[in-house]
Amino acid sequence: MDQRLREMPLTEFEKKVLRKVAEIPRGKVATYGQVARAIGKPRASRAVGNALAKNPYPITIPCHRVVKGDLSLGGYTPGVEKKRALLEEEGVKIVDGRVKEECLHRF
Repeated sequence: MDQRLREMPLTEFEKKVLRKVAEIPRGKVATYGQVARAIGKPRASRAVGNALAKNPYPITIPCHRVVKGDLSLGGYTPGVEKKRALLEEEGVKIVDGRVKEECLHRF
């Protein structure tokens, strides 16, 4: 994957985001803020979301596993219902539109 990312017309920041998100295991989620902090840019939550919208490999780099800080689902280019379905298929527990904290990944 790293070689493919190097060849993509993405900024270094976007590549860092995508590499970090690729670490989130199946059945877990991370917040935009967690990803931002994990790459050393703690105030870049919104920029993380923008980078994920450019994800050229949504199967390999699971951007659907990134949620808002309040654990609500947030956005997803193919649609929030698709995001919900993917997360539930992976075993992520969602109650009243929010991911259960037990499903939160720690970097």
